[in-house]
Amino acid sequence: MSESMEIDDASKPQGEEQKGKPIVVILVGAPGSGKSTFCEQVISLSTRPWVRVCQDTIGNGKAGTKAQCLQSASSALADGKSVFIDRCNLDRAQRAEFVKLGNSQVDVHAVVLDLPAKLCISRSVKRSGHEGNLQGGKAAAVVNRMLQNKELPKLSEGFARITFCHNESDVQGALNTYSALGPLDTLPQGAFGQKNPDAKVQVGITKFFKKTESPANVGPATTNIQESASSKIAEEKDPHLKGPVSFSANTGEKLTEDEDPVMGSVGLDVSMNDAPTLAFPSISTSDFKFNHEKASDIIVEKAEEFVNKIKNARLVLVDLTHRSKILSLVKAKATKKNIDSNRFFTFVGDITQLYSQGGLRCNVIANVANWRLKPGGGGVNAAIFSAAGPALDVATKARAKSLLPGNSLVVPVPSTSPLFSREGVTHVIHVLGPNMNPERPNCLNNDYGTGCKILREAYTSLFESFASIIKSQAKLPKGTIEIPGFKQSEVQDHSDSAPRNSEQKIKRENFHESARSKKCKGSQAEVGSDISDSSAAKVNLSNEKFDGSTKKAWGSWAQALYHIAMHPEKHKDDVLEISDDIVVLNDLYPKGRRHLLVLARHQGLDRLADVRNEHLHLLKTMHAVGLKWAEKFLQEDASLVFRLGYHPDPSMRQLHLHVISQDFDSKHLKHKKHWNSFNTAFFLDSVDLIEEVSSQGKAILKNDENLLSMELRCHRCRSAHPTIPRLKSHIGNCEAPFPANLLQNGRLVCAPSNAAAVDS
Repeated sequence: MSESMEIDDASKPQGEEQKGKPIVVILVGAPGSGKSTFCEQVISLSTRPWVRVCQDTIGNGKAGTKAQCLQSASSALADGKSVFIDRCNLDRAQRAEFVKLGNSQVDVHAVVLDLPAKLCISRSVKRSGHEGNLQGGKAAAVVNRMLQNKELPKLSEGFARITFCHNESDVQGALNTYSALGPLDTLPQGAFGQKNPDAKVQVGITKFFKKTESPANVGPATTNIQESASSKIAEEKDPHLKGPVSFSANTGEKLTEDEDPVMGSVGLDVSMNDAPTLAFPSISTSDFKFNHEKASDIIVEKAEEFVNKIKNARLVLVDLTHRSKILSLVKAKATKKNIDSNRFFTFVGDITQLYSQGGLRCNVIANVANWRLKPGGGGVNAAIFSAAGPALDVATKARAKSLLPGNSLVVPVPSTSPLFSREGVTHVIHVLGPNMNPERPNCLNNDYGTGCKILREAYTSLFESFASIIKSQAKLPKGTIEIPGFKQSEVQDHSDSAPRNSEQKIKRENFHESARSKKCKGSQAEVGSDISDSSAAKVNLSNEKFDGSTKKAWGSWAQALYHIAMHPEKHKDDVLEISDDIVVLNDLYPKGRRHLLVLARHQGLDRLADVRNEHLHLLKTMHAVGLKWAEKFLQEDASLVFRLGYHPDPSMRQLHLHVISQDFDSKHLKHKKHWNSFNTAFFLDSVDLIEEVSSQGKAILKNDENLLSMELRCHRCRSAHPTIPRLKSHIGNCEAPFPANLLQNGRLVCAPSNAAAVDS
């Protein structure tokens, strides 16, 4: 929410009288999130009459009841004043009565102060003289307890507008918006700034608690807060808050078109965002009917061994539903053992769509295979083979024909597979566990002595295979990985990951080129220093600069354009044009009717930060080629309008120019970041870049991370819209001229017959 939300009546139907009316603003946030400060600052700056209703002081300066708050708010609205509801309001039930204050004459807004848990706790613990006496030692337990059960507001509750604030910059933007409201001003309706509608307490809170010294009146802070006077205070304030604390990142629910996708690492510490990650389903507890209690003990046991030795890698246990028994058991047992929840956690989602639907990057996924290593049969096995396409079946058969229980087989994912190009998965590890289902082959007939032994071997083999992938990708020296129960010789020589079965002879093959890239995001050479516990410097991706002073680490999934640019002859079916300097191809996920990429074929030009004056001729060549293709398309459809430009911080390696039609008529344009990456200052016009490099000797790039989270605005009339579907509906009918800045300097390319319509 980088752009302050302008006071705007663009969302009002034409002809409707523009009339200001009172607003009820329901503050939503934990203690310490800054609700009271927000109210006080707006009231002090705004020309609109406001009343703050605070339950901590509603009873003549003392704590009161919700009924008193409702009565006070109703009275203020009747006097024509706007109202802030200053309570935590962290679930729907707590907000419902206040939402009912809205009607045709009163709008109801929510401002959600969803700030990091550790910030709220730190503020609450340190403050003194708090109106509700929530300060000092008891504050940490109360904040933690509230956040575990938070339920973010939705428009369907009856809100006209919801503003989500995830950091101090967001809060300042919201404060500016409401402070600027005059008595007759209105704001656009919709939800703004939302990242993850189902997120619970931030996972990083566990680490924060471990580092914080708890005051004497609270006792040691843990991930399971016991019933105490502190927790009773929380229930008195919000009686709905109950249950044990859980920090598992179950955020893999499929999002709808009008919700923003999960960004980055689902709330994990920044240092672990890009670590090598293995996502695996529970082995043998589904079709093979293994006892869940016994299986969960083994999962936690083997995962704990792994995370204690491999320092910069993550394990993620995945299942399709929040009601999963195995997820619940593993989560509880891992919490009890205090296993680092940034290193091992559970996740709800489809294992074949963890990145595209859940925002979780996993470069390796495990498959619960059948002994013949064949597709089909239902469950995870069928899903992975189906999502990967025929290429995975072919690659698997080239390595082995069968698999014995307790063993695993690593198969590099071919670059032609959707799992590689869409999800960034470089390897699938097939693993076979014990069978307790009499309807399937080799049933153990309830022999859990043998079954548990085989299941331990299966997880040992699975995690050993993952360790070998890390070693191979980071090109570590032999002997630097140590895992309990793993033979060093097996770890060193396991890079091709044949099953540990002497009867199966498998031809050794090299890893896929992209899978062993030194620049594999999160598993570069520095990962090796983490694994061996050395003190070598690590790449801090969160501090990456745009000026090229810090080299970006690219995940293997992001290498696809680089490989096409360097070896276009291997991709003849995809490439439209090849020359010594450039390659032209269609964007795999176009955001308009026509969307091309012009790739530079020069080594060392990963992105704009690498461009210097000596590359000026190349930039002009790329622009000329882009213009040529735009003009070709205009001959086929004169109604199209094109724009040529670059992204300053692209997600794919290798400098590339976008040639994109401005209709944005595409099923692949789904999220706010898609729209804003082409319709804000994040998109740099090619003509402007050429002039800048010519005069400055390089591209002057600014790292404005907020551009992609700006409000959705029409690229022609600049009206605001709350969701992508609403925006798409609007732009399909919008006939407004393009903004004046785009009509200058040749930034837009259109057919001569359409020029008048573009700027009229």
